Amino acid sequence: MRFAALTVVFLSMLAAWAHAASPPSPADQQELRDFLKSTINASDSFEDRFAAEVWLVDMSGRLKPFIKDPKERLELLKSIHREATKAELKPDLVLALIQVESSFNSYAISRAGAQGLMQVMPFWKKEIGRPDDNLTDINTNLSYGCRILQFYLKKEDGNWMTALARYNGSYGKYWYPERVMDAWRKRWYIDESL
Repeated sequence: MRFAALTVVFLSMLAAWAHAASPPSPADQQELRDFLKSTINASDSFEDRFAAEVWLVDMSGRLKPFIKDPKERLELLKSIHREATKAELKPDLVLALIQVESSFNSYAISRAGAQGLMQVMPFWKKEIGRPDDNLTDINTNLSYGCRILQFYLKKEDGNWMTALARYNGSYGKYWYPERVMDAWRKRWYIDESL
């Protein structure tokens, strides 16, 4: 349950920055740059094989309307779970954010120039000293997006709504966080108490 709440918060933060037409304040920018550098690489995500199979089968069925190929779905889901878990985010909330951001199109580009599944702004590559990174690469995009969302969630003391608004660049407004939370409740939510 803790991973789920963290995932939603971090996804929100990434979306806010991903849609921002300009970089955050210099202090936030430096703080996030340092955070991204220190956390960009992490370990595997599933506790055991059974948990992996249950989650992957369940989510694959939910993802089918967006991605028809079963192998592509499973590879994407493993990547999402890994990157969300490394960032201490709930994978099902990251799925909701991706649905809202790009509708699972890894080549999506926004009017503001945000790229990939999680709609990450290209200036982040330069900010963290990785100018050659490809934001349309699924794993790269997920890594950036999840860590940016994680940063905003921590900055907002676990408040998913404000973290998601920051991620989207709509801080102070709630239309974007409401869209993500609505997608989460309708398609991706997992009741971990069962």
